[in-house]
Amino acid sequence: MEIKFKNQLALGVASAATQIEGGECGHNWNDWYAKGKIKDHSNPARATEHYKLWKEDANLMAEMKIKHYRLGIEWARICPNEGQVDEAVIAHYKEELQYLKEKGIKVLLTIHHFTNPMWFERKGAFTKKENLKYFLDFVELVVNVFGEFVAEYITINEPNVYATNSYYFGEWPPGEKSLSQAVAVMSNMAICHIKAYQMIHSMRKAMGYDDTKVSFANHLRVFDPQNPKNPWHCICAKLSDWFFQGAITEAISTGNFKWPLKGAKDITKGEYLDFIAINYYTRSTVSGFGDGVKQDAPKNDLGWEIYPEGLVCCSNKVYQLLNRPIYITENGTCDNKDAFRTKYIYEHLKVISESTLPITRYYHWCYCDNFEWIEGESARFGLVHVNYETQERTIKTSGKFYTRIIEEKGISEQLYKEYVEPQKYHY
Repeated sequence: MEIKFKNQLALGVASAATQIEGGECGHNWNDWYAKGKIKDHSNPARATEHYKLWKEDANLMAEMKIKHYRLGIEWARICPNEGQVDEAVIAHYKEELQYLKEKGIKVLLTIHHFTNPMWFERKGAFTKKENLKYFLDFVELVVNVFGEFVAEYITINEPNVYATNSYYFGEWPPGEKSLSQAVAVMSNMAICHIKAYQMIHSMRKAMGYDDTKVSFANHLRVFDPQNPKNPWHCICAKLSDWFFQGAITEAISTGNFKWPLKGAKDITKGEYLDFIAINYYTRSTVSGFGDGVKQDAPKNDLGWEIYPEGLVCCSNKVYQLLNRPIYITENGTCDNKDAFRTKYIYEHLKVISESTLPITRYYHWCYCDNFEWIEGESARFGLVHVNYETQERTIKTSGKFYTRIIEEKGISEQLYKEYVEPQKYHY
């Protein structure tokens, strides 16, 4: 019941630029909305208007005792056209980063989080090797202008999710359904990370900094066979794991590109993570080539299984590949009524505290309710409730619980009884 954190575990929150900032920025999600592809027809141009209300959000984070914030920047806003840099946007982000620093909030900066400027998208984005220079030019720009404020970087968020949803299932922009395209995108994003990793270290070293840390946010899940005695289920589970996450994890972490991924001549085997960054949400129960959910298991409001043990299982696999400190860069749940989020947080922090793995950070996804990609505004993951009509922020019960955990560096029996015991999962 009681949880005592190891000394190194620090709690924070995460967000993504497109999901909170709002604005018509000329990116692929503005375009996807215009094509009528968002399930609840909500517009990412609204989101939580964080681009206007960033100071209010920073103040609220400070009020909630949050000291670690995974923040994303919007490529399409910074570079609205090919070869163009909007200096006013650069100044805006600098002001935000400086303010967060003054508030004692340390930033982990995400450079790419699913969203492309339309000028890059029209060139074929990450499907073509000749396009990778545009992303790497952006990385160079980011370090040049924000390097004095930020020591820790996520180069790319969930390349496997981006490639799969955008180029295999076709549910995200640009809506392609091609296995070969999905594999090409994963391969090219792995190359991008490795080159960005080298570039960021080289640039910040030249700036005189020796505290640089770089990784990529790796979406991992457990793939279990629906029937462990069924050979087909077992084969599908292993293949799904390899295609979705195994191959790309090895390629990005070590430069070792295995089938079906293809590397580049100038990429050598090495170590390309300073910390392991894991986004963990759920388990897939597999009976064929497609996602599945275990029957009679606890589920969230999107129907995802709630399986806390999988967080440690996934973390351990990557740790065996490359021994590094582990940041859980996303973990949270869709709970529209905030009816079971405290239980979810408790159970995931419990498995972390019981693990011998060096898990040193935990970023809750997310800070506030936001534009949840294809689900729009209908799926609420936040510790802070957002009224999208008025943009009023209200700390939820789970948010108050999270603040108490940070203050107490753990979960006491009293805290458990007050916040966790009354909650049950929805089925």
